[in-house]
Amino acid sequence: MPTTDGTATDRERVAERLLAASHAHAFDPITDIDWDAPLVDGAFFLPAHRVSLYGTPIWERMSERQRIDLSRHEVASMASVGIWFEVVLMQLLIRHVYDRPLTSRHVQYAFMEIAEECRHSTMFGTLIDKLDCPEYGPGPYAHMAARVMKTLGSGVQAFAMALIAEEVLDTMQREMMADESLQPITRQTARIHVVEEARHVRYARDEVARGAPHMSRTERAITRLALARAAHIIATRLVHPGVYTAVGLDADRACRAARANPHRLDALGHWSRRLIAFYDEHGLLGGPGQRLWRASGLMGRQI
Repeated sequence: MPTTDGTATDRERVAERLLAASHAHAFDPITDIDWDAPLVDGAFFLPAHRVSLYGTPIWERMSERQRIDLSRHEVASMASVGIWFEVVLMQLLIRHVYDRPLTSRHVQYAFMEIAEECRHSTMFGTLIDKLDCPEYGPGPYAHMAARVMKTLGSGVQAFAMALIAEEVLDTMQREMMADESLQPITRQTARIHVVEEARHVRYARDEVARGAPHMSRTERAITRLALARAAHIIATRLVHPGVYTAVGLDADRACRAARANPHRLDALGHWSRRLIAFYDEHGLLGGPGQRLWRASGLMGRQI
């Protein structure tokens, strides 16, 4: 939009700062990560206390090798879900800029973010190959549900929806990049994603904060429910049931144990605490969607 009013001018200033940061701190994961380095024997791929079955009776019966392998497959599962969601996000961004001045800094940053998301998707795909794991994906229901999200989502709803995956993965990966006991390959991918994703979070948060106060009561109610549905779909798809089969466990029994695991709920609650606080600040929680939020696990054990 033209930059003649204060809101549009502020939007341009935010985009200008983000563009400058992107130029100063850009990565090419294909060359910036040593993909040929061997994996470290005996090192976890995800902090042990963040593996979905940690602390359960099943975990206690597993060998150390099984536990490490489960962490490997869970990282691959989350990477594949990350690719899926980034494809959705890129489509939301393209739709967002379609009717806007294509030479504005706001739109140019959207293009920059899309380029970075393309590299992230390539990075996650290469990571999955390096870990010698399947492309687990989010499953057929989530795949189809996302067709609706990416087609109908716009404005505050689209950017708030983007924050679900961005904020959760960002907090999780900040833990990973700081944990020197983990596999270097997962720490390297986490670091690149954290640095660049911080800008994406800033861009999305700015749009939500700018637009939320102007939503009608109906728009707010619809957005709350849409976000709750998206949160439930994303959170419950991070760990595919196939990861348990891959390490020799009964998938149904392991899924039940993971869903009831207080350590898992603590992890999800920790990873989403900034998101929940931000949504609450801008009136995006409440209504019928609260049941879905509780079922997602993203509110931890607080409710």
